[in-house]
Amino acid sequence: MDDPRPDDVDFGCPVPLGNHANLQMAHGGGGRLMQRLIEEMFLPAFADDGSQEKTVPHDSAVLAVGGARLAFTTDSFVVSPLFFPGGDIGELAVYGTVNDLAMAGAKPVALSAGFILEEGLPMETLRRVVASMRKAAREVGVRIVTGDTKVVDRGKGDGIYINTAGVGVVPEGIDVSPNQVACGDAILLSGDLGRHAIAIMSVREGLAFEGALQSDCASLAGLVEAMLAAGSDIHCLRDLTRGGLASALNEIAHHARVGIELHEAAIAVAEPVAGACELLGLDPLYAANEGRLVAFVPVEAVDRVLQIMRGHPAAPQPAVIGTVTAEHVGLVELRGLLGGGRVVDLLSGEQMPRIC
Repeated sequence: MDDPRPDDVDFGCPVPLGNHANLQMAHGGGGRLMQRLIEEMFLPAFADDGSQEKTVPHDSAVLAVGGARLAFTTDSFVVSPLFFPGGDIGELAVYGTVNDLAMAGAKPVALSAGFILEEGLPMETLRRVVASMRKAAREVGVRIVTGDTKVVDRGKGDGIYINTAGVGVVPEGIDVSPNQVACGDAILLSGDLGRHAIAIMSVREGLAFEGALQSDCASLAGLVEAMLAAGSDIHCLRDLTRGGLASALNEIAHHARVGIELHEAAIAVAEPVAGACELLGLDPLYAANEGRLVAFVPVEAVDRVLQIMRGHPAAPQPAVIGTVTAEHVGLVELRGLLGGGRVVDLLSGEQMPRIC
């Protein structure tokens, strides 16, 4: 930046939210190491005394405040490059935070934005990111009401990092969480997998595709609102960010103490994504998405939910991809095209770093 000081600037007027009940840590995606960090370090350190057993990681915590139920979430964005096919770090920060609120069934209300800026960052780059955030927030109908800036030395910040927090209101009667997942539930996927991760990797690795492959970066709040407004009995929602479909379902199976059975033939992967994954030695089941979700719904609600999803642009290819079972508790099993099965486990680490 042309003038990197002062290096500590607050803006806006944060609103006090009151006391919370049980701490909930966002799942974050990723591998087994991250799961261990959350369960063995963060939850015991930050949860209320005696509440650890009640804490189930989800995309947002739901807090009772003054008779209302608020969803509260936080996230950090370190994507590289800052601008990628189909989006940029600013748009990603808004949509990613809004989507985490939506996964708790909340209507997003307000966001914060904290910027870690590297000395020497071109002001035009920052203007582009801020304009993108403003556009995305207006599209979703959410306000960015408070924030902070910090400047770090040249070579220490990789341009821009963004930290966000989000607040939303959970309507009365809505309880969407891993606690509600039940044996027999159908698992619905809103679209094809891996577009965001491969769009990022295409820039990093210099890959070229016959057709334009763009990130699926988008808001899911409108889709979720439509699904819930129709009276659909949604048990759980999860957006498929870092760690992809496989990591999200493993976390839910683990915390809900159920088994999950997937049907490979029902899971859509675009041909360019499948080809790039094969070339790079990646598994599309673990590839990050920024505009896809899974919904856990009782069997009797499947047709109704699918009809709603098919009529919404944020669900381009909805399908039933699996079932919740009482067998192999805590595990995800994939049934192959030829009928065989294999366990889809958490990875030990990240398949692709710096993709969100």
